Amino acid sequence: MTFFAALILLPLIEVSLFIAIGGELGIFRTLLLLAAAGFAGGFILKTQGLNTILAMQAVARRGQVPLQQMFDGFCLVLAGVLLILPGFFTDFLSFALMVPPIRALLRQELIRRYGLPEMTAADESVIDAEFHRIDVERITKDE
Repeated sequence: MTFFAALILLPLIEVSLFIAIGGELGIFRTLLLLAAAGFAGGFILKTQGLNTILAMQAVARRGQVPLQQMFDGFCLVLAGVLLILPGFFTDFLSFALMVPPIRALLRQELIRRYGLPEMTAADESVIDAEFHRIDVERITKDE
């Protein structure tokens, strides 16, 4: 039910903001502001995405599962989708998802609300080792 409500409310919010901001700034400045927000958001999304990928690789090199970085990556993909949609409200949501402290708050709220495990998991009981197969029959023949 919430999805359908959002599907109906989102265009109404966007149209209302277009009318309000367009009435104050004029249509040309309003469209220019939307274009500038799109370009700025694309640049921020690119740099945040690169930082997330680098952080994911660093965590994976330590032998841990990069759950936190995967969540950040999901948020950045969602921010990219919201940035593509024309409108001020979706741009605001997109920019909010691009800010690392806001993503951390969202992650903690999801963990608290839905009882999800912490996303910094590294199982310390895993032992990294090498092994060699020993042919027992050959050993007993040599003795």
